[in-house]
Amino acid sequence: MKPLPQKTLIVIPARMAATRLPGKPLADIAGKPMIVRMVELADRTGLGPVVVAAGDPEIVAAVEAAGGRAVLTDPALPSGTDRVFAALKAVGGDHDVIVNLQGDMPTIAPSLIVKATMVLKDGADIATLVSPSDDPDDRANPNVVKAIVAEDGRALYFTRAPAPHGDGPIQRHVGIYVYTRDALEAFVAAPPSPLELREKLEQLRALEMGMTIRAGVVEEFPKGVDSPPDLELARAYFAELGE
Repeated sequence: MKPLPQKTLIVIPARMAATRLPGKPLADIAGKPMIVRMVELADRTGLGPVVVAAGDPEIVAAVEAAGGRAVLTDPALPSGTDRVFAALKAVGGDHDVIVNLQGDMPTIAPSLIVKATMVLKDGADIATLVSPSDDPDDRANPNVVKAIVAEDGRALYFTRAPAPHGDGPIQRHVGIYVYTRDALEAFVAAPPSPLELREKLEQLRALEMGMTIRAGVVEEFPKGVDSPPDLELARAYFAELGE
């Protein structure tokens, strides 16, 4: 699978503050901080340069010590997307495809990141990924975000509620976004939307603005590290790889 011909920048937002796992960007996974693991797998995509949008100097130090590039962003920025845009401005250049890769998904396969960029078709403002599940626990879990996706791949809505109604799998949202530069600039310039505030889901702002989000379907569901048990699962994953 070949990446898009546009100039792509991968930005990984990360900050030390976290309710359930404070300091998680620096959490050790098989001898390396988690944020360094994220930079390494992003590099393996071959899509373009990788930069960490760091909310804290400790993260910058860890990334630079490993040979990566990081930008210290204003810790008062309200969201990861705002940090992504701040890093884009700091890096400069004429990148027209920007990947927002979460800093707490160390088990995501590089091929999934590449696939997300391929979903960004003409006429789409944002691309993302979804993964089907028939698990009733996933359907009921408000921490598993469900995407409502039309047959042509357009995302119609995202919700924490059990949806859609009726038989069949749900589509779990995978937390990766690929923006056109224009879409990212417009998104961060707009205020939070009513549905975004209600569901606590940033992507709803884009839908309320009339943007087109396309979702590619993948079988894998790379779970983020949000708690100590998640961290142990990530460590076990790398232990199985022999690292």
